[in-house]
Amino acid sequence: MAEERRDAVDGRDGRGARGAPGAGEGREAAQGREALRRGWEELVAAARRTVRDGLVVGTSGNVSVRVGATVLVTPTGVPYDRLAPGDAVGVDLDGRQVLGSLAPTSELPMHLAVYRTTGARAVVHTHAVHATAVSTLVRELPLIHYMAGALGGPVRVAPYATYGTEELARAMLRALDGRSGCLLQNHGTVTYGDTLDQAYDRTAQLEWMCRVWLTASGVPGLSPNILSLEQLDAAAERLKGYGQPG
Repeated sequence: MAEERRDAVDGRDGRGARGAPGAGEGREAAQGREALRRGWEELVAAARRTVRDGLVVGTSGNVSVRVGATVLVTPTGVPYDRLAPGDAVGVDLDGRQVLGSLAPTSELPMHLAVYRTTGARAVVHTHAVHATAVSTLVRELPLIHYMAGALGGPVRVAPYATYGTEELARAMLRALDGRSGCLLQNHGTVTYGDTLDQAYDRTAQLEWMCRVWLTASGVPGLSPNILSLEQLDAAAERLKGYGQPG
C-alpha cells in the first residue's frame, strides 16, 4: 500500500517504470499526480529554508501545503535535507493518511485546524528564536511596526498547551481569529497564506518584528514607541495595494 501511495506522486506504474500518457490513467489523474509532485517539491524547499534561515533547529517546526483535497505535510522526526521525492506524506482533511509511508508531523492537528477553518493553501510553523522569546513575555506582540497590518492586526499569543494536541490547535485558532499569523506561548509561530511563499514571508516578518521589539525594549532607560490601532489601520489599508499591479 505504501508503495502504491508513493507511485501516485512520482508518476510511476506498479512495475517502477514511468507510464506513457494515457496508458492506464486519464489526463485528470496525471494532472493530479503532477500537482502533488510539484507541491511536495515546494514543501521540501520551504522546509529546508526554515533551517537555512535559522527559524528552526533540527527537525523542529513543520510545513504543509494543500493540493486539492490532499494536505501534504513534513514527516515527523526526519531531517529536511534527507527528504526525497518518494518520501511525500499526505493526509485528507480528517487526518487519514492517503499518501506515503512515513508518519506525518506530530503537529498535524494544528495544520488541519487551519485548513478546516480558513481558505489557507499553506501553513508554516517554526520555533524562531525571537518570536518564541516574545511569546514568553506578553499576551500580544506590541505594535512595534506597521507590518503587523499584513498579518491582519496585532499579533496575539495563544496560551500554552502541549504540542501536537487538539487543545493547542483550539488555542491557536482563537489567536488566529481575523489574523494570518500568531505566536504560541513558550513554543513558536504559526502563519498561513494562499501560497507557501506567502506563508513563509509572513513567518519571516513576524520573527523580524519580534526581534525589533526585543531589541528596542532592551535599551536601558528608554521605551519603544508603539503604534496606535488607527496608525496600524492606515498602514494596513495602504498595504492592500502594495507591489506591482496585477
